[in-house]
Amino acid sequence: MKHLQRPARRALLVVHVAVSVAWLGLSVGLLTLGITAYTTGDPSLTEAAYRAMKVFADWLLAPVAVVTLVSGLALSLGTPWGLARHRWVWIKFWITLATAAATVFALRPEIAHAAAAGVPDSSLVAAPVVSTTAYLFMTAISVLKPWGLTRRGRRLRVSASSRKAVDGRSLRQTA
Repeated sequence: MKHLQRPARRALLVVHVAVSVAWLGLSVGLLTLGITAYTTGDPSLTEAAYRAMKVFADWLLAPVAVVTLVSGLALSLGTPWGLARHRWVWIKFWITLATAAATVFALRPEIAHAAAAGVPDSSLVAAPVVSTTAYLFMTAISVLKPWGLTRRGRRLRVSASSRKAVDGRSLRQTA
């Protein structure tokens, strides 16, 4: 895939960081509401916390998860980082895909069920703990960029360096 031009890359990076931070914030907010619903002795507060979680789940979670996944995929494919060249990018992709799927197909229905039942549910504390941990981990590897190249990335690097060597020799011979 052709690399993105600098203005498009920067705009996409801003979108990706913004929605990723929004997803982390939503997760922390859901954790706060889940802990409140689970630990309070007041049934009306439990019900209100789950109703608030349902509003976030119905209106924000799926779009934010999808935009995070799509913008990250576009960035990886449109920049030299690539999708499967560096382990940290590859791991972020799979964790994002898994957490987006879990958000849409497991967390949202569980929140809807809890909002209807109004009964404390420990899974609505556990799920935001797991997602918040995953998002913080992905943030850390985005900053630190650990683990180096994948096998595919090493092959592409060797291939690119051998092409440069051939191109460089042919240029020197004709000059």
